[in-house]
Amino acid sequence: MSDAMINLLLSALWETLIMTFGSGAIACVLGIPLGIALHVSKPGQIWENKAFNKVLGTVVNIGRSVPFIILLVAIIPFTRFVVGTSIGTVAAVVPLTVAAIPFVARLMEGALMEIPAGLVEAAQAMGARRLQIIYKVLLPEALPGMLNGIIITLVTLVNYSAMAGAIGGGGLGDVGIRYGYQRFDPQIMLITVVMLVVLVQIIQSAGERLVAYVDHR
Repeated sequence: MSDAMINLLLSALWETLIMTFGSGAIACVLGIPLGIALHVSKPGQIWENKAFNKVLGTVVNIGRSVPFIILLVAIIPFTRFVVGTSIGTVAAVVPLTVAAIPFVARLMEGALMEIPAGLVEAAQAMGARRLQIIYKVLLPEALPGMLNGIIITLVTLVNYSAMAGAIGGGGLGDVGIRYGYQRFDPQIMLITVVMLVVLVQIIQSAGERLVAYVDHR
């Protein structure tokens, strides 16, 4: 394999990392509060609001129901509005983020649901306010599950970033399609697949160690 191809693969790996962790970070910033809002607004929770919970849940479900490859094309005008173009690595971050936000929200909600109700009741009995319960009870107790959800999201985004390469998003998916599939080079196709698999394994292994470190249960 030529030096030019090695440099291309390394550049594509860097683009994949930008797409995965860039969109993952933004999705967490926006998705975690949504997940918290979904949980605390449920019936019987500390901020019960059935109407708000129903509307927010419907919006999140709609976001999760759109296949990513369709979402890529459907929000091209929005992508152009945000970053000025619909092609390239930075542009791919926009649909990746939009796809990941509702995914993160539901995973965070699931992590919060695992907290025993008795902990919240005990905090209320001691006079804790609702915001104090969120920051001092719910988030610390749900941290291992929330971190696990973030790891799942990052692994999913690696897969999505490969799809983004199909419409000019760059990254390893783009190299695999252009140089492996379209030019009938099975070696390049195999290398890109192996690189994606190794990247997923690294993220998963590092994430599991982090979860084990913070989980004191």
